[in-house]
Amino acid sequence: MANNPSRLYKEVWIGLGGTQSAVYATEVSAEEYLTFTTEETEKMEVLALADKLGSIELAIKQLADNKRSKT
Repeated sequence: MANNPSRLYKEVWIGLGGTQSAVYATEVSAEEYLTFTTEETEKMEVLALADKLGSIELAIKQLADNKRSKT
């Protein structure tokens, strides 16, 4: 499933004392993804809409709803 653009996930690295390690993809809701994304364009989209609506929570909810309706 490497880097599937239609799935919302974050990558998590887990290391066990330097002897074993792996990277896992954890799927999250659209709201969680938009809350914690580090992609600059997505962060700017959230912040611009938050300025317009007066609430970051409303901006995240609206953008998440938009993402779901496009799939």
